[in-house]
Amino acid sequence: MDINEQTIIGELVAADYRTASIFKGHGIDFCCNGNRTIAEACRQKALEPGALINVLEDVRGQADTAAAAYNSWPADLLADYIEKKHHRYVTAKVAEITPFLGKVVRVHGDRHPELKEVETLFHESAAELSAHMKKEETFLFPYIRNMAVNKAAVHAAFGTVENPISVMRHEHDIEGGRFQRIATLTGNYTPPADACNTYKVTFSLLKEFEEDLHLHVHLENNILFPKAIKMEQETVR
Repeated sequence: MDINEQTIIGELVAADYRTASIFKGHGIDFCCNGNRTIAEACRQKALEPGALINVLEDVRGQADTAAAAYNSWPADLLADYIEKKHHRYVTAKVAEITPFLGKVVRVHGDRHPELKEVETLFHESAAELSAHMKKEETFLFPYIRNMAVNKAAVHAAFGTVENPISVMRHEHDIEGGRFQRIATLTGNYTPPADACNTYKVTFSLLKEFEEDLHLHVHLENNILFPKAIKMEQETVR
């Protein structure tokens, strides 16, 4: 895939996930807002597109990327992978982070009042992600697996697959916004000078959680969902 100013960010990251680190390093959202061109993203960040493209091409030239294999996986395998790896990760890490964050707020909240907002945002995210994943596992993913296995679209109460996908993408945007706010409040997960070990561990876990969420959303928005839409269109034809 050639890289130019009109290249869609999400499509490029789908083809080679190593490019994600370049976009992230420049503060460019490749998951929730991956439908922008490089030119649009650079304009919003006041970056020179040519310079960014050169870096992206260097990375792709060096890359022997296993991550690029995601794009070659059938949709049912990708849905299974997302559910077993990323959905289970969210459930496990929410249970791990919640008590740590509660302790940090109790001990350090008076000196660092922003922690209370971080805790509120994380609790909101945990609840919304739980409901979001249940919808995917109950309705959307089974429909995608059915199409992949039977090579045919089946009647569904939600109509076309684009309807639930539109809802899922909107919810992804909301979670992306929440974690942008958490990153801002925490100075991009930088513990203050008076941070204890629990404080440092909590910030490290939150950063890891956000990074996993970026990959999770990327796999759905930029790879699985386009595959599902294309598959449904082909079965209808």
